[in-house]
Amino acid sequence: MTAVLPDHARAFKGRAKNIPERDAFMLPYQERWVKDTAIMKLMEKSRRVGVSYASAYEDMRYHAQADNRLQTWVSSRDELTARQYVRDCIAFAKVLHIAALECGETVLVDDKGQTHTAQTIPFPNGSALHSLSSNPDAFAGRGGRVKLDEFALRKDPGMVFAIAGPTIDWGGALAIISTHRGSKNYFNTLIREIKEKGNPKRFSYHRVTLQDALDQGFLWKLQTKLVEGDPRLEMDEAEYFDYQRGRARDEETFQQEYMCNPADDASAFLEYALIDGCTYKEGEKWEYSIEDAGRCPNPLFAGIDIGRHHDLTSLIILEKVGGMFLLRKRIDLKAMMFSTQESILYPWIEVCRRTCIDKTGLGMQFAERAGQRFGYKVEGVNFSGPVKEDLAYPLRSAFEDGAIRIPFGDDPLIADLRKIRRETTAAGNVRFVADSDDEGHADRFWALALAIHAGKTINGQVRCHLIDDNDL
Repeated sequence: MTAVLPDHARAFKGRAKNIPERDAFMLPYQERWVKDTAIMKLMEKSRRVGVSYASAYEDMRYHAQADNRLQTWVSSRDELTARQYVRDCIAFAKVLHIAALECGETVLVDDKGQTHTAQTIPFPNGSALHSLSSNPDAFAGRGGRVKLDEFALRKDPGMVFAIAGPTIDWGGALAIISTHRGSKNYFNTLIREIKEKGNPKRFSYHRVTLQDALDQGFLWKLQTKLVEGDPRLEMDEAEYFDYQRGRARDEETFQQEYMCNPADDASAFLEYALIDGCTYKEGEKWEYSIEDAGRCPNPLFAGIDIGRHHDLTSLIILEKVGGMFLLRKRIDLKAMMFSTQESILYPWIEVCRRTCIDKTGLGMQFAERAGQRFGYKVEGVNFSGPVKEDLAYPLRSAFEDGAIRIPFGDDPLIADLRKIRRETTAAGNVRFVADSDDEGHADRFWALALAIHAGKTINGQVRCHLIDDNDL
């Protein structure tokens, strides 16, 4: 028997089953967030369920009131997210008929003399909303309302919280919104305090998983926005849940990004905190062209993990400046003939002082041909168990020592760095393992490890040869 749709949904073309009885502007979990006036509130959430959108509406409701004069400081993960937040705010300002002045860029100077750029919306009542990217120093020493969006994705969430806290002391409020970023992240520490230690900081706590959102009408809301022919119109809630689960890189990623279950840092070889502490600044130029590489005054080192059909061929180029490794180029190749791979990768090997290449299995031919072409500049490395250990630990040490920089927001590389797990066999031997998926077998991890090894020095000289079982 076909369910009778509410009047507001009679023309609805999707297959969502959870349709609100009234055409509400906000879904229940969004409404609860907007109406929560607690001094400090925190939301752990699924990705892309409209919480930041609702938060923008909340801010416009505040600034629409003539007697509300506090500044609002919104700190987002990156500049793109900060700009999107302002666009949402301006759209809501028009809905609420707020006579907001034209948005523009503002240069802020923090108490250390550093400058920061914010997108600013001034209002006739003298208040303003400032949307800026992740550096917390920008609102140090300022007062008002503070929102920390994607809080867990910062390099040091604990420091961000420490700087943001005093901002609200003269009548302001603090809101934290985020998905998870590992079990050792300070965001998860705050949540564990709420759940396990009596909520000492007195947060008003919200939690919305993908399943929670679907149960409260999210798919209906999404399908009202989709264009005709979009395959997601043909999904019900259970099918959409499975669709998102199937799209995720792996189950750990799905649980963390959509179900509010932080990834277990105890089982990973590299914790998120180590990785996030070693990225370039947002917007910082890091990538070299082949011309840049040819002009580079410092030595360049390359690592290449070889794949052909399922796994990737991954190239990583590092510039060594003193004791620091700076990632300058990353190339992924998939299902390419070796001759094509050579034509793409050989120019980069040419400009590097030394290159270490995985010569295990399929890599033997590639490493052999590269060795014939470039001589002493190339070393083939056979991935035996002991060799993997010799490669993995220096990579971890580079992150622990802050002696490496990788691109900000490079999700494929970060996912590969997280894939590697250290296991000890019953015989007491150490193994480094990773699950294989459509993105390979942690190929980028091993390319980076090979590049770091290529840059090792002994007595001031670059020396790269690894002893493995086949050398004895």
